[in-house]
Amino acid sequence: MKLWDKGYELNEEVERFTVGEDYVLDRELVKADVLGSIAHAYMLKEIGVLTEDEFGKLKEVLIEILDRYKRGDFEIGVEDEDVHTKVENYLTERLGDLGKKIHTARSRNDQVLVDIRLYVKERLLGISEDVIDLCETLLSFARMYEKTPMCGRTHFQKAMPSSLGLWAGAFLESLLDDMELIRVAYELNDQCPLGSAASYGVPIPIDRGLTSELLGFSRVQNNVLYANNSRGKMESIAVFALTQIMLDLSKLSNEIVIFSAPEFGYFSLPEEMALGSSIMPQKKNPCEAELVRAKASSVMAYLFQIMSIIKALPSGYNRDFQETKGPMMRAFDAAQASVRIMNLVMKGIKVDEERLKDGITPEVFAADKALRLALEGVPFRDAYRKVAAELESVEAMDPVRSIGERSHIGAPGNLGLELSENRISMWREWARSERNRFEEALKRLMDL
Repeated sequence: MKLWDKGYELNEEVERFTVGEDYVLDRELVKADVLGSIAHAYMLKEIGVLTEDEFGKLKEVLIEILDRYKRGDFEIGVEDEDVHTKVENYLTERLGDLGKKIHTARSRNDQVLVDIRLYVKERLLGISEDVIDLCETLLSFARMYEKTPMCGRTHFQKAMPSSLGLWAGAFLESLLDDMELIRVAYELNDQCPLGSAASYGVPIPIDRGLTSELLGFSRVQNNVLYANNSRGKMESIAVFALTQIMLDLSKLSNEIVIFSAPEFGYFSLPEEMALGSSIMPQKKNPCEAELVRAKASSVMAYLFQIMSIIKALPSGYNRDFQETKGPMMRAFDAAQASVRIMNLVMKGIKVDEERLKDGITPEVFAADKALRLALEGVPFRDAYRKVAAELESVEAMDPVRSIGERSHIGAPGNLGLELSENRISMWREWARSERNRFEEALKRLMDL
């Protein structure tokens, strides 16, 4: 039975079209739906809609659903439409009229909202932990090659002496900034919409603060109309944070692809990470880096897909929102897989320090020479023109010495890696604290 069933049959083609892929995607929301239903049932018990015995029976069957789901024995079919219908029908099959009481003071609208908020919360914590792992790998890499010379480039042309440590540290600091966006997305998502119903609340004295606390949210999302209007908005904010991570990974991947080409030979991937060609025996291809580069475009497209769907919708629930779920889930899957694979790549990548040093040819020291003349009293613009007119006379310096002379804050000779180490510790503690707070709340919920 459909939750909206009023005694008439729906056209089969219309049903297939409107269900879409919900019944597939919602397999990822079973845990969240069960937890939300336990919290809602407990609240109904506290305000006198359910008895203690009724709550106990509902909770017992809801936990049974969760156990079956964990065993892979709780399938949602197209005829079920979504997880909410499947769960309620299961409760009704097992408990009769009692199962029909679970939906009191609740709409599928706020039900799917709370499911998605719980899902996004877990996914944001998961990708945070993976990004922090990648940051630790980049920190170790930067320390290992802190003084290893590497030609700095602008317009991808040779520019100035630099270091491999500076290169890795740049990606490290960018990802640590991305964690700020993840935190903002997490905090905005951490509002409980349950009790907003179909956008306008219910004429029953429900306790929204109680269900919010039971589910481990930091606060109630106050305005019930905004709760429904924010569907898609909160998901787009989370996916925006993912796009920033993917932009960093795309740049990192692209440079690994380029610098591992034989013409550069700075990097190489171990055999277990290098795929071959079906026709060219000599090929060892950086396929994982290329795929990360492509997946960055996909995640950006998912963001624009979500924003385009919610743009200019009228207030209240609209069925358009259904189409935001798929791109949001796919964005998380692509981003998390990409972070994990790049962590493996950076742990396994091999560096040819001699090829890196060979890349620093005499002209790279032209700016150094002009600056030395400036320190001797020659106006810099005159020094610049003098060196430009005599480029053939620019001599190579010891690149390690040149790196050491760049000793101001953040330069190749003073990377400030301890600052990144401190930020990694801070973010690790934040992720650990939020996960513990969330899991402890859910444990208390299950122990009710």
